[in-house]
Amino acid sequence: MKHHVETVRRKALRGGLVAGMAAALIGGYASAATDNPRTPCFYITQWQGWKAPNPNTIYLGVNMHDVYRVDLSAGSPQLLWPDAHLISEVRGSNSICSAIDLQLAVADTNGFRQPLIARKLTKLTPEEVAAIPKKYRPN
Repeated sequence: MKHHVETVRRKALRGGLVAGMAAALIGGYASAATDNPRTPCFYITQWQGWKAPNPNTIYLGVNMHDVYRVDLSAGSPQLLWPDAHLISEVRGSNSICSAIDLQLAVADTNGFRQPLIARKLTKLTPEEVAAIPKKYRPN
């Protein structure tokens, strides 16, 4: 009986350690996303426009002068269509601090909707914004 109790205690301790390590990793990831000056948070209501220079990249215009680049895991040629609409669903908080906060889809006027997976969100510097061809700047 004593051996069984020790085994249960060891498994519980190992499970607690694994859970603690996972929480530390997740917590570290969340703080890293907000501590990086290239990806400060913004509210979804501050997003004012978008343009896509290619099927795997979207530029978001935020606060009249900021531009964020969203790199997609698997883009869509539909982003390049003139009648395409970018849809963002808000689940939970309306703040965007990392790519995982973006729930995006692209839709056309016929109602066809394709989900998009954002893999990276980067706030561009003024120099990087200036290097974007004017036709692809969201503001």
